[in-house]
Amino acid sequence: MTTSAPATRPSPLARPVRRVQVVPLPDSRPPVLPPDEVFATRAGGFLQESLALDFRHLSDLMDARQPFTRSELPDPTPVVTALAQAVVEVMAGLRPPPQVSRWTSPDVYAALCRRSAVALRRGPTSRRPAVVRRVRVQEPADGVVEAAVVVIHQDRVRALALRLVGLDRRWVISEMSVG
Repeated sequence: MTTSAPATRPSPLARPVRRVQVVPLPDSRPPVLPPDEVFATRAGGFLQESLALDFRHLSDLMDARQPFTRSELPDPTPVVTALAQAVVEVMAGLRPPPQVSRWTSPDVYAALCRRSAVALRRGPTSRRPAVVRRVRVQEPADGVVEAAVVVIHQDRVRALALRLVGLDRRWVISEMSVG
């Protein structure tokens, strides 16, 4: 009978070592431009040539934010009622602010976005919608409406003062005060 010696396994340290190949990094810095090229205006007038869109033919639409007379605008009372409820829901965080961006000026929209962000940080509250109780509308000038609105939201009575102007054949909130 022959006895064989146990097979020996190579030690993990005895395996061939893989060599790490060092590759130089490519230069990631932007190219250096001469000063006259930095401040030169481009011939096309576009800021980004890959998206060279020509909006000159839309200039009529961009300048369309023109005031309209009262006869060309819809009845303001239902518009004020719907906007007041939407504004209170945005301030409570129940409605996203972009839903009212079309009917607000940039300043009012920015204020609504800030109040919505604060409401969302506060955490969840009652999901009951706001109820508009009373709307009073006055027209101090042609194409201008001032409204006082009483709203009940989360067992709290709030007063809203809104100033709407007629732009683009619709009412747009230009000023807002919440009490």
